Amino acid sequence: MLWAAAGVVTLGFLVALEVAARRYGVPGPITNQAREVIFPPKSGGLLYASMALMMVVLTWRQRLVALAAAIGIDLAFLLVRWATDTTITEGHPFGNGALLVMLGCAVLAVTRRTGRERALLLKGVGLGLLLMTGRKTGDTWLLITAKTRPTVLDEYVATADQALGNPSWLVGRIVEATGPIGFNTLDFVYGQLPVAAVIVALYQLRHVAIERRFPRHHLVRSFLMIGLLGPAVYMIYPVVGPIFAFGTGTEHWASVSLWADTWPTRQWAVAEIWPTTPPAIGTPHPIPFDEATPRNCMPSLHTAWAAAIFIHTRKGSRVLRHAGTFWLVATLCATLGFGYHYGVDLVAGVVFVLTIEAALRALDHGWDRSGTRLVAYGATVFAVLLVSYRYLPTAMARLPWLFGPLLILAMASMIYGYVRTTARWAAEAEAEAVPDAVPEAEVLPTPPVVPAARGPEPEPVEPVAGGTPGGTAGDTPPSASAPGVVDAGR
Repeated sequence: MLWAAAGVVTLGFLVALEVAARRYGVPGPITNQAREVIFPPKSGGLLYASMALMMVVLTWRQRLVALAAAIGIDLAFLLVRWATDTTITEGHPFGNGALLVMLGCAVLAVTRRTGRERALLLKGVGLGLLLMTGRKTGDTWLLITAKTRPTVLDEYVATADQALGNPSWLVGRIVEATGPIGFNTLDFVYGQLPVAAVIVALYQLRHVAIERRFPRHHLVRSFLMIGLLGPAVYMIYPVVGPIFAFGTGTEHWASVSLWADTWPTRQWAVAEIWPTTPPAIGTPHPIPFDEATPRNCMPSLHTAWAAAIFIHTRKGSRVLRHAGTFWLVATLCATLGFGYHYGVDLVAGVVFVLTIEAALRALDHGWDRSGTRLVAYGATVFAVLLVSYRYLPTAMARLPWLFGPLLILAMASMIYGYVRTTARWAAEAEAEAVPDAVPEAEVLPTPPVVPAARGPEPEPVEPVAGGTPGGTAGDTPPSASAPGVVDAGR
């Protein structure tokens, strides 16, 4: 019933988003996903990563069959496009096979599976489709934010960011100094964040095929919740980022970028000062911006997703832990150094993801006082951050010695509360998993053994030939002999 209710809610949300997108003349997530059954997909790698998530419920033989079928279908598509001289102008030439295999597994689950096996296969397919749908939903959300929010609040955030010393300007100059190698390395890490998440999720779900059940909490849940709730905050607090509001847009990196999309936005910028000159302290006000640049800065969801990867790799192998740490640090450097985010965006993103993680883990552990208190505290800190960025930016810029440490302290307090609470939950779970030791039985003193009183020994009776005394042969069976009589036959 829970999975059915979640499916109905998800479908309703997608339909509503599709209708909203149509009102602004753009296709919604359902249309974009459906067209990739035949047309070149926007991200073929994401489709294969989604199929990999789906295959955690399959046996190794079934996985090889599914992978071979997906590759075969993609090769068939390539041959058809080559024969018809179809030119791919956008998207990837592969990925249709992965989507068709997942849809085929859904049909197989409904028609050829029953009971728990059907439910498990449908959960696997749903997990893979949710990853793809989450990407399409995010793209539609970003288009809606650009269409519905004609003004942005970058001046407020840039002013508040001076409490942290304008880290985006500093890291931006460092990335510029590293040249094409530094930029493209960070750009690769920044763009492949979903792939890193899939790798971590596959590690967490590696035993599903054997145990025939999913773990109670895994990274995919966190990723989907972050992507679902984050764009709602974009609508409340629209911000485009320093490279757009105070620079020339992604055109700034055109000379060093190998594959990043670039488009000029200098005509909408307040000034072209990023990353050389930090903005002056003044009275901030909303500024108009174009209808194409996403308002996707507050909070930094890339920071939230990278932090979620870091959190979920803490119990993995040493290689996985190091990879999670690297991805978090590289993502933070990219978000600041590319001019996509301000420092205060990152602080809000950390609080945001810890609040979501606390809520999900409290749901699995069972809501108690500590879980409720932690989630409420995280939501309060996040709301206070947004309000302070909006209504106290000038004071924050003029008193950086006060508000800078307060911002770091607010983030650190949420980190401390999360680590402390989840560690206690983990200890309780381990204690419940280990059976209680059986107490040793109390040793009582053994009473002394008193020999039983014995009566007089019976006098031996000599056997009489042919029978028993006082009778003839065969009158009394051996089992009825008087006590003390010796049976010569035993």
